[in-house]
Amino acid sequence: MRELIEKGKKRLQWAREHMKVLKKVREEIKESRSLEGKNISMALHVEAKTGILALSLAEAGAKVKMASCNPLSTDDSVAEALREEYGMDVYAKRGETEEEYYENLNRILEHEPDVVIDDGGDLVSLIHTERKDLIEGIKGGCEETTTGIVRLRAMEKDGALKFPVMSVNDAFMKHLFDNRYGTGQSTIDGLMTATNLQLSGKKFLVGGYGWCGRGIAMRAKGMGADVMVSEVDPIKAVEAKMDGFDVGPAKENIKRADFVVTATGCKHVIGDEEIKNAKDGCIMANSGHFNNEIDISALEDNSEFSRTAREDVMEYSMKDGRKLYLLADGRLVNLAVGQGHPAEIMDMSFALQMLAADHVINNDLEDGVHNIPRELDEKVARLRLEADGIKIDKLSQEQKEYMEGWEEGT
Repeated sequence: MRELIEKGKKRLQWAREHMKVLKKVREEIKESRSLEGKNISMALHVEAKTGILALSLAEAGAKVKMASCNPLSTDDSVAEALREEYGMDVYAKRGETEEEYYENLNRILEHEPDVVIDDGGDLVSLIHTERKDLIEGIKGGCEETTTGIVRLRAMEKDGALKFPVMSVNDAFMKHLFDNRYGTGQSTIDGLMTATNLQLSGKKFLVGGYGWCGRGIAMRAKGMGADVMVSEVDPIKAVEAKMDGFDVGPAKENIKRADFVVTATGCKHVIGDEEIKNAKDGCIMANSGHFNNEIDISALEDNSEFSRTAREDVMEYSMKDGRKLYLLADGRLVNLAVGQGHPAEIMDMSFALQMLAADHVINNDLEDGVHNIPRELDEKVARLRLEADGIKIDKLSQEQKEYMEGWEEGT
C-alpha cells in the first residue's frame, strides 16, 4: 500500500508542477476567500490532474468530496494518496460495480453541497431524480464534458434543470484545446498502451468529427495512419473532407478499418450492421464518455465466444470466422488504459472549472445552462501565454476606434 501511495504522490506532484495557470487562479481565489467554507461535491475522473483541482479548491478554503464519473477511469494510486496523504474524502476505485458507482456518488452528496462539479451528467441527474431534497441548497454546478452538456440542455429544454450549471465544456479554452489536443494525444496513448501495435500505414476510422474526433483524426494522421471519418452532420462531414480525410458511412468504412475509435456522445455508433461488416482483425475503441458507442451486445450476439487477448483487450471470435477486438470494455480508452490528457491541457480546463465554481458562488444565476463569460475565457488564455513566456500585440486606441466604428472605410 505504501508503494501505491508513493506512486500517487509523485503523479500528483508532477501534475502540480505543470499546472501553472491553475496555480495563479488558486492563489487569486484563496486571497479573495470567496470559496472559504463552501461544500463542493466533485464527480470527475479521479487521476492526477483532477486531484490537483480538488486540492486547489481545498487550499482555497472549500470542503471537497470527490467520486469518479466512470467505473474504469480511477487511478488507484492517486485516490489512495489523496486519502492518506492529504486527508481528502475520495470515494472511488478502478473497476467499480454499477452499485458501488452510485453509492459513491451518493456519499459525496452527504455534506449537502453548495456547488457540484460534474463530468458526464450522472451527478446532476442523480440529484434531480433521487436526491431532490438537496436541490434547494445548491447554488449551482459546473459541467466538464460534451456528453454532460447534451444531457443538461435536454433537461433545460424539458424544464427539469432546477439550478444553474456553467458549461465549462463550451468555453473556448476548453473545447478548442482539451477536446482536440487533449483527447487526440491521450487516445493515441491509450491505443498504444493497450495494443503495442503500429499505426503507420493502417486504416483508421474515426466515428464523429466534433472537437474530439478532429483531435483523434489529426493525431492518427500524424502517426502515419490512413484516416477515414464517419459523420451524421453534413457540415462536419464537409470539414473532414476538406481537412483531407476519407468521409463515408461507418458501415462501409469499417470494411477497411484496422482501427476504429468513436467519439460522439451518441449510442451505437458502431452497431450490429457495422460489426457484421467489420474487417477481420479490426480493433475497436471508444473515447466518448459512456461505453455505449460501440454496441457490446451486438458483438456478443455475433460471436461464438470471447477471451482476454491481453490486458484491456477482449477478443471476439465471430460466427463467420472473423476476430474483432474491443479495448477497455468500450469505456473511454484514453483514461481506462492511458493516463488521460496532458497536464498542460487540463491546467487550462481546470482553471476554468475553478473560476466557474467561483462565478457560481459570487453570482445569482437563473436555473439552466450558462456559458462561461468571455472575460474568464480570455483570462485563462492570457495566463497560459504568460506561463509560456509569450507576449502578443495590443490594439492601439486608433485601432479600437476603427474596429468599433462604421463611417471610416479606409
